[in-house]
Amino acid sequence: MIDFFRLIRETYRIFEAGLSRKRLRALRFMPLPLIILSFGLFSSFNSSPSFQIGLLKYNGGGDWYANLETSLPNLIKFSNENIKTNINPEQAIVEVGSPELFNYPLVHITGHGNVVFNPEEVTNLRKYLVGGGFLEISDNYGIDKFIRVQMKKVFPELEFVELPFSHPVYHQKFDFPDGLPKIHEHNGKAPQGFGLIYEGRLVCFYDYECDLGDGWESYEVHKDSPETHLKALKMGTNIIQYALMGNFNK
Repeated sequence: MIDFFRLIRETYRIFEAGLSRKRLRALRFMPLPLIILSFGLFSSFNSSPSFQIGLLKYNGGGDWYANLETSLPNLIKFSNENIKTNINPEQAIVEVGSPELFNYPLVHITGHGNVVFNPEEVTNLRKYLVGGGFLEISDNYGIDKFIRVQMKKVFPELEFVELPFSHPVYHQKFDFPDGLPKIHEHNGKAPQGFGLIYEGRLVCFYDYECDLGDGWESYEVHKDSPETHLKALKMGTNIIQYALMGNFNK
């Protein structure tokens, strides 16, 4: 079976490397139809969006829709303009247990309240992440005590670990030598970037006491300064780039 998520990451590496000889040699091992498909994923001359980012809709009563209007659309626009991705400008809304989850190489979850995954959703989300998908969790002040319990159902063998500032997710297109930027105050704590690492691969990135999702929203929503908004968009773009490229960075 072809790992579509791996194909996306390899294609991005090819374009970032400027079609180097090494990357071109790697194409010999791809079936011709997939080579043709893959060049459309990031090509700036392809007018049709190649894929979407999904917003996870969950049960439990929490507001999965907290940043629905402008957050992901603004991030997608910034990413397309700055790292030449070809992401559909419209976010997808996908339920945790839906088979449609596997259509999206990256999904985002946020909110302020309770989150509940039923057994079928737990199984579906684990298969998605183990199979190459990527989950970004944004702490919208209140989700922490709920999302940690639910992710423990998905990966009972794993713990969230704080990622060092040297981790590649902080050093993609944009450099964040001190880790996550502070977007919203919440409890006044320092922002932390946590991860779930499965068999050596970061499958989930969790921005805690940071609130990137709020930072991506348009000015009229939270009245963030242009500097704060830009920092949030840059860090979000790093996450997209990392999710698509794995451990490769410039």
